[in-house]
Amino acid sequence: MTIDTSRLSDASEDFATILARFACSLHIEAMPADAIEEAKNNVFDTLSCAVAGSTAKGIGELREIAVEWGGAPQATILVSGEKVPAHHAAWVNGAMAHARDYDDTHDSAVLHAGVSVVPAALAAAEWRFGSKGTDFLAGVVAGLETICRLGVATKIGIVDSGYMYTSLFGYFAATVAAGRVLGLSEAEMVNALGIVYSQVAGNHQVTRDGALTKRMQPGFAAKAALVSVQLAMRGIRGTQNTFEGLDGFFRVYLQNKVDLGALRDGLGERFEMRGLSYKPYPCCRFNHTSIEAVLSLAESKQIHPSLVERIRVGVTRQAFEAVCTPVDVRKAPKTLVHAQFSIPYTVAVALVDGCVGLTHFTDAAIRREDILQIAKRVEPYIDEQIERDWSRSVSPSNLQIEMMDGTSFATRIDLPLGHPDRPMSAADSDWKARDCFYHAAMPLGSDSSTLLRSLVKDVETLEDVRAIVKAITFAG
Repeated sequence: MTIDTSRLSDASEDFATILARFACSLHIEAMPADAIEEAKNNVFDTLSCAVAGSTAKGIGELREIAVEWGGAPQATILVSGEKVPAHHAAWVNGAMAHARDYDDTHDSAVLHAGVSVVPAALAAAEWRFGSKGTDFLAGVVAGLETICRLGVATKIGIVDSGYMYTSLFGYFAATVAAGRVLGLSEAEMVNALGIVYSQVAGNHQVTRDGALTKRMQPGFAAKAALVSVQLAMRGIRGTQNTFEGLDGFFRVYLQNKVDLGALRDGLGERFEMRGLSYKPYPCCRFNHTSIEAVLSLAESKQIHPSLVERIRVGVTRQAFEAVCTPVDVRKAPKTLVHAQFSIPYTVAVALVDGCVGLTHFTDAAIRREDILQIAKRVEPYIDEQIERDWSRSVSPSNLQIEMMDGTSFATRIDLPLGHPDRPMSAADSDWKARDCFYHAAMPLGSDSSTLLRSLVKDVETLEDVRAIVKAITFAG
């Protein structure tokens, strides 16, 4: 079976119609092998991050509210195992997956792809009393491709727009994923996209204020997706010209700064989701090149933190705004979100401890005086050359360490580790998974990460993807 891509390029149709046609016609037999492999990588990484997120600040409160509300036992809150309505499970699981900021990124689109898509697809599968692995996988691919294409086609950055694209685009992507799992018709999918358009949100102010709602926004997107597809299945009509209408998403939210060619061209043939990266460090992707740079210099030059006078870090304007300002807040973060979004803090962590891991993003860690003393010496700035060449992408880092004896060392990192052109090793990926499972809220068993990897590796053979849910849920 192949996708009739000639039907996906009618310029007279709103992108909602094109997208619905693509998603509803997507079958595993027509997908390139590397797109299937990428989807599997994403499911494993996203669910591993959700396991780690089960102990993150704010997640317990979400879980308590969902359980308190009660309702039909349609889907599972991962790790703890409570059965709740499907949209509530998607909500909590989406927040869990994003809470540690360990989840995937698309370094050109500057967003996280899986944290709304995978929880929505999984909740839809459970709501349906189980789905075949082939339908679940098709839903994930459709959702990931939706959010990645929206991201690379958008030509206005998150600082200028004021939106976080992870959640903003995640509403549509999660809806596509859940709708494909549930087998919506093209007309129903168009309606579901129109219904979810009435709910899309996700602001950048959450990172400026260090708000816990930063980690919850992708969960809101996954929740809205489950609501929207169920309304569409009951015949509710949503907007039809959702993206390109006079008051459509592109004008209202993105100031029409969208490359329609990048959005539409090759849909179903060329998969933008192949550009996804996976994080070696649990913090904002804008920090990663700077972390790598300081780790490289510290090791090669045998730099002792106490002898450092100053660390200058050059990045793009977008990165500077996102993870370097206000300077006093980033040098002495008072909240975990501010620490996750701080080049001064994460560079100091890397220099002092020689690594950056989940244990560095706790209330105790962000008060460590040895780290804060080094963070005070980190001076970020906008590097004009990097800004000119990389302004819309995840930023390179031009880092210089100046020593108290007058010597200095410098290096530049362009592509962060985990990028498709610089993938993490299998050993690094396994270490990350073990780190995630170590932080689970409930004991899942010593082989749970291995079992999850095995199930995801052969997901297309599963008759019921609820086996994946069982693998990462406390048995009691």
